[in-house]
Amino acid sequence: MESTIQGYFKNSTKLSREKLVSLINKDFPDLSQDTISVYISNLKKAAVINNPARGVYSITDKQIFNPEINRNLKIIYNKIHKDFPFIDICVWNTKWLSDLMRHQPFKNFTIIEVDKDAEEQVFNAVSEWTKNVYFNPDKEIFERYISKNKEEVTIIKNLVTEAPTTKNNGIEIPALEKLLVDIIIEKELFAAQQAELDFIYKSAFDKYDINNAKMNRYAKRRNKENELEQMINSSVAIY
Repeated sequence: MESTIQGYFKNSTKLSREKLVSLINKDFPDLSQDTISVYISNLKKAAVINNPARGVYSITDKQIFNPEINRNLKIIYNKIHKDFPFIDICVWNTKWLSDLMRHQPFKNFTIIEVDKDAEEQVFNAVSEWTKNVYFNPDKEIFERYISKNKEEVTIIKNLVTEAPTTKNNGIEIPALEKLLVDIIIEKELFAAQQAELDFIYKSAFDKYDINNAKMNRYAKRRNKENELEQMINSSVAIY
């Protein structure tokens, strides 16, 4: 039975408790729910499977990327979602990369990514209730204004279609796979991280459960699969 359980993770490094129980029920229909719960608990104790987050099981002992969503991000997401209920929204903060770095950046940015067709509308709406909002800033804007602004800065940009995102407490945020690809592309936004790219990648692969296929698909969508491969080969010893 143990080998059957491990086989469930062949196509996915992590499963929800509901999915895991469902798979066990399908293969072992005679087992009661209580028996399954006890068996799962025993597998955890024996280190056959791990429980990196509540309600999530994995066969790797690496953590699941689960950054803290502060009150400001929650307010931003909920306001935009209320005003624009039919668009895709993704919010995050560059501070989330800090635990992967040797040196902490002097500044961090709040990022709002939305559908391309809705960018300007969202920018206008957000600008009404917060300040220091920038819309798709280029290198010149970063150098002239954003880098010199000592107050908190909010950046609104295009959310690439089919970008890997995930829900965290009802808030849509980027998957770590997305951030690792974006960081080698958007050099102005991630200027503070550029000097530590190798270290960031090594830290991410050492600490977190990363879906290589998901990351490669996104890199291909952004026409950066070669750059991603080079970065992984240069920074991660075993891939």
